[in-house]
Amino acid sequence: MATHAAVRFLDRTTPPHIATLILASGIASLNVSVFLPSLARMADHFGASYAVMQLAVSGYLAMTAVLQIAMGSVADTLGRRPVMIGAMALFILATLGALFAPTAGVFLAFRMAQAVVITGIVLSRAVVRDTVGATEAASRIGYITMGMALIPMVGPMIGGALDESFGWQASFVLLAVGGTLVLMLVVADQGETAQARGDGLAAQLAHYPALLGSRRFWGYSLCAAFASGAFFALLGGASFVSGEIFGLSPVWTGIALGSPAIGYTLGNFLSGRFSVRVGIDRMAAWGCVVATLGLVASLVLTVSGPDNPWVFFGFCTALGLGNGMTLPNAMAGSISVRPDLAGTASGLSGAIMTAGGAALSVLAGAMLSRESGAWPLQALMAGSAALAGVSLLLVRGTQDG
Repeated sequence: MATHAAVRFLDRTTPPHIATLILASGIASLNVSVFLPSLARMADHFGASYAVMQLAVSGYLAMTAVLQIAMGSVADTLGRRPVMIGAMALFILATLGALFAPTAGVFLAFRMAQAVVITGIVLSRAVVRDTVGATEAASRIGYITMGMALIPMVGPMIGGALDESFGWQASFVLLAVGGTLVLMLVVADQGETAQARGDGLAAQLAHYPALLGSRRFWGYSLCAAFASGAFFALLGGASFVSGEIFGLSPVWTGIALGSPAIGYTLGNFLSGRFSVRVGIDRMAAWGCVVATLGLVASLVLTVSGPDNPWVFFGFCTALGLGNGMTLPNAMAGSISVRPDLAGTASGLSGAIMTAGGAALSVLAGAMLSRESGAWPLQALMAGSAALAGVSLLLVRGTQDG
């Protein structure tokens, strides 16, 4: 139940300020992608293959998928504040471990431990639901979601510049410093908002059959998974493509990886402006069409001519535009299937989306070689975007689970 308590910034006797929640989510989002321009160099540093180092993306996403299911129930039982503080502290320690890791195996172990920072995203949404009514919650979660979507797209620009100037370790120094600042802010600002002890993970799992038996839930969730999967495939393979195929420096890799952000910003604006009028199903479908056509055009131009970074990354703007139209509407649809299970649906749908992204990220890394060029990644991204649209067919003609 919403408390509607007054919020005073840096007063832990009141609910946290929206800025605190945005930053807690933001550090989790930054951790996904800031180091991506450095993957090839990190592989050389550790004497490992690119496919092994790419597990820092795919394995991490898989770990966050598991944690998204569990952390909400843990915080229902123990409280939002101690779980958020504990997660941020563990994230800082894991980041330092990754920074000073002597081998690729040790680095990847600490990288998996970094996934605990996903708590910042999970609990930011939970805190909003604790403190305000449904209408205002949608608006506040919108601010949080915007940051979650944009930061992984602009993060590589920052990471590329840091790598160029100071080496790959600089991105992890940034994460450690950023995590420390967020931890300090959470300690000073986040009051407890949980109203009662939750039912726990077992009770949450008991709700899953009602959702997993719903065609509409699967339609929206798979749409979101494949749409975001196209972007996660890009994250998994773009460092190899830019460095090994196009010969771009880390800083230019970071700039190129930011191209979807341009389109995503516009797509998100279109969703906010027209989704009510057009309908979430049609808006999501049009987004899938835009992303698929743009990626198919990129693939055709690459196959018919030499690999070109302007073609590859330029058309990724269409991916961002399409996802900006698709993802907010697909996510809203998955939660609307059973309004009484909105929280459970949000966690489960998010886990499905992240797990799908992890799988496509692994596949992207495995498909690429210097001999293949960029087209396998383009084909994978186009196919994933198309499957997002096909998934929406499960929604048609159904009114409930």
